Amino acid sequence: MTNIHENFMSEALCFARLAASEGEVPVGAIIVHNNQIIGVGRNAREKDQNALAHAEMIAISEACGALSSWRLLDCDLYVTLEPCPMCAGAIVNSRIRRVIFGAYDPKSGALGSVFDINSFSLNHKPEVISGVLENECAHELSMFFSSLREKRNTSSQ
Repeated sequence: MTNIHENFMSEALCFARLAASEGEVPVGAIIVHNNQIIGVGRNAREKDQNALAHAEMIAISEACGALSSWRLLDCDLYVTLEPCPMCAGAIVNSRIRRVIFGAYDPKSGALGSVFDINSFSLNHKPEVISGVLENECAHELSMFFSSLREKRNTSSQ
C-alpha cells in the first residue's frame, strides 16, 4: 500500500512544483477514485487573487465535476501539505474517504498539527495518513520560502 501512496504523492508533488514555478506556494493535490486521478489542483491564490484557490479546493471542485456529485465517498485526497481549516472543512463536507498528506503544517494544519478536525463531533471523519514523502514535500516548501526571502533581501539592498 505504501508504494501506491508514494506514487500518487509524487503526482501531487509535480503540481506543487508547477505552482512554485508560477510564484505560488508549492502545494499540489490530486483526488483518486478507483485508482484513477479525477481531480487535480495547485495553489493559485496569487494568480487568481482568490483566497479560496487552495490546491485542495481546486482538486475537490474538479473531482465533483468528474463524478457529477458533491459526494466524494470513495475518493482519496493526496496533498503535499497538511490541509488548513478551510480545506479540512471542505474535505469533511465532500465526504472524502481518506486524506494522505506529505508535510505537516505547524502554523495552520487542521489534521493534527494545530488542531484536528476529526476530534469534533462531525457527520464525517476522513481517515488520515500523514508523512508520505514528507521530506520531499517539506523540501519544496523550504526551497520556495528560502528563495522568496533571498529575493526580498536582494531587492531591499
